[in-house]
Amino acid sequence: MFSPKYPTPDIAPTPATSLVRPPAVLARLPACDCHQTPAPTPAPVPRSTVQITPGALIAVVVGGTVVVLVVGAVLVSMLLAVAITGASVAICAVVLRSLVNHADKGR
Repeated sequence: MFSPKYPTPDIAPTPATSLVRPPAVLARLPACDCHQTPAPTPAPVPRSTVQITPGALIAVVVGGTVVVLVVGAVLVSMLLAVAITGASVAICAVVLRSLVNHADKGR
């Protein structure tokens, strides 16, 4: 029931119809049987050279400096906002603690 059933081969290969060539035949065959001319190699594309003028260099440096300063200002303002929020929460905690302590002393 579980044994595989192999199909019977149509034609058994003979030495005359074998796909394997003897080494002597392989040595005499040319490298390519296609007889086509090789495709011509494309001419190298000339690359455009990038010329950096002093004005462009100054513009890049100024632009980079502006980006660094803006990112730094944003990060410092976010840090300042977190610090102010923390200080205000601490002040609220102190005020609530004093109110709770004052209410307990009045009893």
